[in-house]
Amino acid sequence: MAVPVGRSVVFVTGNAKKLEEVIQILGDKFPYKLISKKIDLPEYQGEPDDISIQKCKEAAKLVDGPVIVEDTCLCFKALGGLPGPYIKWFLDKLKPEGLNKLLAGFEDKSAWALCTFAFCAGKDEPVQLFRGKTEGRIVEPRGPRDFGWDPCFQPDGFDKTYAELPKDVKNSISHRFRALSAMSEHFSQLNDTPDTKRTKHGD
Repeated sequence: MAVPVGRSVVFVTGNAKKLEEVIQILGDKFPYKLISKKIDLPEYQGEPDDISIQKCKEAAKLVDGPVIVEDTCLCFKALGGLPGPYIKWFLDKLKPEGLNKLLAGFEDKSAWALCTFAFCAGKDEPVQLFRGKTEGRIVEPRGPRDFGWDPCFQPDGFDKTYAELPKDVKNSISHRFRALSAMSEHFSQLNDTPDTKRTKHGD
C-alpha cells in the first residue's frame, strides 16, 4: 500500500552514515521523506526474510505508523551462507581481519552481500520485502575503516574493496543500492497508478 504523497516514513537506524547513503542512493525518485529513528528491536534469529518481517512488524507497532527496516547479511559460500544475518556480531568480535581469517582454511573465498529493506504501512499491515544482492569475495582488509565490513569485501568485476571504491561507484553496484532501487521503483509505480486501481502488495 502506498503512503500518501508528502508523508514521512520512519527509517529505523541510529547510524547517520547509513541514513546519508540511503538518501543519496534514493535521490529524488523516492516520493516520501525519510526520518531516521533509533529503535532497539529484539535480535531475532532465523532466515533473513523471517528476521526482516519480524523486525518490521515490531517497529511498525512501536512507531504506530509507516516504517522501513533494513537488514544486511554477509554470506560466505564456504560456510554455507554464514555469518549471514549475524554479521554484525561477527564483525564486532573479529573485525575485518578476523572475517578474512575465517576463510583461511578454505580455497573458496566467494561471498555475497544481501540487503533486505522491509516496509510496513502501519500496525497489522502486511510487510513488503525488497532485496538486493552483490556477489564478491572476501579479501585482506583494504581501505578506510569507517563502514563496517566494507574493507574486506571485494565485489566481482572490481580490483578494489567496497571501502576503496569511490562512494558514487559503490552506490551504483552495492547490495543496498539494488534493494533500494527495487523499493523505489515499486513505490514510483504505485504513485503513478490512480487511487482506484491501487492494491496492496505483499511479499
